[in-house]
Amino acid sequence: MPNIHSNISFGLVNIPIIMNPIIKNNDTSFNQLHKKCLNRIEYIKYCPHCKDEVKEKDIIKGYEYEKDKYLTFDKTELNKLKLENDHEIEIVSFINIQDIDPSYFEKSYTLETEKSSKAYNLFCEALKASKKVALAKTVIGSKFYYCILRFTPTGIIMTTLFFKEEVNLPNEKITNKSSSKELELAIKIIEERKGKFEPEKLQDEYQNNIKNAINLKLNGKTIKGKKKTQKKQVTDLLEALEKSLKKTK
Repeated sequence: MPNIHSNISFGLVNIPIIMNPIIKNNDTSFNQLHKKCLNRIEYIKYCPHCKDEVKEKDIIKGYEYEKDKYLTFDKTELNKLKLENDHEIEIVSFINIQDIDPSYFEKSYTLETEKSSKAYNLFCEALKASKKVALAKTVIGSKFYYCILRFTPTGIIMTTLFFKEEVNLPNEKITNKSSSKELELAIKIIEERKGKFEPEKLQDEYQNNIKNAINLKLNGKTIKGKKKTQKKQVTDLLEALEKSLKKTK
């Protein structure tokens, strides 16, 4: 995804920024090949009714309102539906980040300036001092988003949010039916396994296995899988907690 030039609309103040996605896909990329000849598979857009390959210029979008009945939209009509100032990050309000369930967080971007900006620096200082995050709305590509802008020591991070209808959280609250002994043991296990979040130590074990397998095959070696050990199931909760605590220690 290329850098996106936009601006933060903060009252009557416009702050030019460059938006960069923070997350990159680190998965090993595979191509689909024909097993017989090892050539890459191509995807052809084909109309089964006309029995013909379809070019991009001949494709329109259709909304199926009944079975096999469509309302059609061309690019001109869809362009008319675009929002004004769709390349702007318009601030709506300032809120506490603790009020947002993390399930609503989608994708994060850095918001940087092309050069030193007094307005950008002021906005950073104001977010830091207020201990608030800015709730804003914007368009990325053709999709409309609400998002939050938060201060970090390296600059402003923008995180897009899912909408309410996209987040399927349970409505019923869990009820506490644990005994005091069970709860005491569970807390002890937590205390024994306390740690810090150190992302540099968290490795993608599956991707590491794939990369090691690629190196083995390049060197003419065979891939040997590890034997999977089955964990012994303990059905009694109290017994399972006691054994877990001993294993942790």
